[in-house]
Amino acid sequence: MSFVITTPLYYVNDKPHLGSIYTTIICDAIARYKRLMGEQVIFITGVDEHGLKIQRKANENSIDPQIHCNQISNIFTENWMDWDITYDKFIRTSSKHHETVVNEFYGRVKKSDDIYMGVQKGWYCVGCEEFKDNPENSSTYKCPIHQKNLEWRNEENLFFRLSKYQSQIEEIINNPTFIQPKERRNEIINFVSKGLKDFSISRTNVAWGISVPGLDKHTFYVWFDALLGYVSALSLDEKEDSLNKAINGGWPANIHLIGKDILRFHAVYWPAMLISAGLELPKKVLGHGFLTREGQKMGKSLGNVLDPKLLLSKYGRDPVRWFLIKDISLGNDGDFQNKRFVDIINNDLANTIGNLLNRTSSMSRKWFKNKVPNDVKTTENNELASLSKITVDRYINNFNAYKLDLASSDILNFAINTNLYLNDKQPWILIKQDSNIPYVKEIIYNVLESTRIIGLLLLPILPELSAKIDVQLGCIYKKESPWQGQLKWGLLNQDSELPNPFPIINKLEYE
Repeated sequence: MSFVITTPLYYVNDKPHLGSIYTTIICDAIARYKRLMGEQVIFITGVDEHGLKIQRKANENSIDPQIHCNQISNIFTENWMDWDITYDKFIRTSSKHHETVVNEFYGRVKKSDDIYMGVQKGWYCVGCEEFKDNPENSSTYKCPIHQKNLEWRNEENLFFRLSKYQSQIEEIINNPTFIQPKERRNEIINFVSKGLKDFSISRTNVAWGISVPGLDKHTFYVWFDALLGYVSALSLDEKEDSLNKAINGGWPANIHLIGKDILRFHAVYWPAMLISAGLELPKKVLGHGFLTREGQKMGKSLGNVLDPKLLLSKYGRDPVRWFLIKDISLGNDGDFQNKRFVDIINNDLANTIGNLLNRTSSMSRKWFKNKVPNDVKTTENNELASLSKITVDRYINNFNAYKLDLASSDILNFAINTNLYLNDKQPWILIKQDSNIPYVKEIIYNVLESTRIIGLLLLPILPELSAKIDVQLGCIYKKESPWQGQLKWGLLNQDSELPNPFPIINKLEYE
């Protein structure tokens, strides 16, 4: 079985922002880790291209909606290339392939007698693409997310019998492993406890969407269409477009990683739709928090939106990845503070990990003819070997639990303790006496070996920095050998050549 992980399908009303970069980087780190652990991974991302918001955006620019979608979709794929995102499938919901899967899925749901015609009246947020529950003073009420006035709707729509699945949804969401973190699960439990209402799955005022088979003027509601992108993506490479091909391609997903603002659709509507169509449920829905900047919500009106492209060109991939992965506990809100960002990168990566590697490599080259020390007994009965094993075990447990911030801290703490070991042993003093040379060799080897393991643990999180550590140690990660096996102590080749040390990461300047 494949391990299937998905980002949200990003809405093409605008180019990627820091929030979409964050979600995709987290998914990328998990996908890289799972591959290193020997699992077959299908990492799905893509774009959600239908709906009234896209139709209006294209009209504003006086272009066809498909041309607008093509332009923004290309920006997303270019961004993921720039950020070195290792996705396997990129689905576009405007594709004919996706439309075929949606129509088949609709046929299954209809066969379950879960579709009926009704009238939808209510206040609608175009930004959210959803009806709001009868807010007071609706004519002046603004959507709390988009800060735009709601619009009144009164139209004939197809409805899905969500209320029919009340008890099943209650059972699903009470499973503590299905929705994480627990704060998000509690929100959904509270929402469902108020009683599920049937929701409309078609629109008659939106031309830009997938036409409902047999019904003129009706197009599928964007959320009914978009959620199926996770399924249709699985058969993207198949010659035959069909729902069965998609299901056999790896469904169900192991994890949907999404922002908390779209949790309801993934944790309530989506499971009910899947049950209706006779499909298995995703195993986990993980709702992460929002990103703010210097304690303030980011917005164009405030002029404080962080441009990911500018961040990338100014700092590079790995510093941004480290900050987003290590400084934000997955599930909680995060705040991008420029001074904190610079301090964390300089302290963690440059001063702690980079300096440890640089000075130890320099000592080894100076004292042992530009090589790793030889004639060292690589026993596991030393303090760094023991600490290495503890670190690796904790790191794997944390990564398996999607606690990437803790896994990152495990690496950093190992580097800090290795620095303390080096400072405590003081090999630069011991080397002055010839009788201490065997002991100095052991000290230097232990530190270099710890650094090799630090580099391997960084591989799914900071792939570029990991590769630089490898090069500086004169060793290359062997893709053909099991990664976990390479995390064992004592595998650094003794007497191997050490290249001239170089800074693996430059210190950042605070502006």
